[in-house]
Amino acid sequence: MYKDKKLALVTGSTLGIGYAIAEALVNDNADVIINGRNEARVQEAVDKINSGKTSDAQAIAGVADLSTAEGVESLTGRFPEVDVLVNNLGIFEPKPFAEITDADWLKFFEVNVLSGVRLSRHYLPQMLDKNWGRIIFISSESGIMTPKEMIHYGMTKSAQLAVSRGLAEMTAGTAVTVNSVLPGPTASEGVQTFVDQLAKAGNKTNAEMEDEFFRTMRPTSLIKRFAKPEEIAAVVAFVCSPEAAVINGSSVRAEGGLVQSII
Repeated sequence: MYKDKKLALVTGSTLGIGYAIAEALVNDNADVIINGRNEARVQEAVDKINSGKTSDAQAIAGVADLSTAEGVESLTGRFPEVDVLVNNLGIFEPKPFAEITDADWLKFFEVNVLSGVRLSRHYLPQMLDKNWGRIIFISSESGIMTPKEMIHYGMTKSAQLAVSRGLAEMTAGTAVTVNSVLPGPTASEGVQTFVDQLAKAGNKTNAEMEDEFFRTMRPTSLIKRFAKPEEIAAVVAFVCSPEAAVINGSSVRAEGGLVQSII
């Protein structure tokens, strides 16, 4: 909980993990900019969070396509300073390596990596000037265990880890922190749609499909289930908090024990 109200930007926050993070931060007493490209969906998320919030903070609409330099410029022009930046915007798509085109590689890099780079380039200097701030990149276990079914996605998640650690080096001796959080498979809307499609194609129930997914595709998972967006949001909200002051330059794993290495 922030004693003094903060302003946070959570990119890609109309659904899924981003929405859950935004909701958690509002309830922790941060005004949160809800971001998406579709005005109606952004406003729907804003209204939903504000109707159920447990603090005096509020959700604020921030419509912009942050996969483009123009979109970033538009949003930063409206909100020139924030205290907390959560780079959550991201896309994924299972696709055989031989079918991933140059355009696919460039699109994934621009959406998943450059959106956070551009926003951090704008907001980090003013955080350093104020001597307080939080930047979080929502990476993935795929950043250290590249999935063969979407190598282009894994590449972007690895890149986020590198950018995050490099930016953290710039914060030495300050009260600004830059970290990554690595969720594992999470029951967001996009993943749920993917599971629904697999279940239908295999003539299975969703529960059977989830069990098969963790037996065959993610067998090292210790929790053997999809995480809930709210569970990931709780981790992110803590890393964003004043209480997490000693966590900096870290890759915080919230992947259900999928990654077997101890470091």
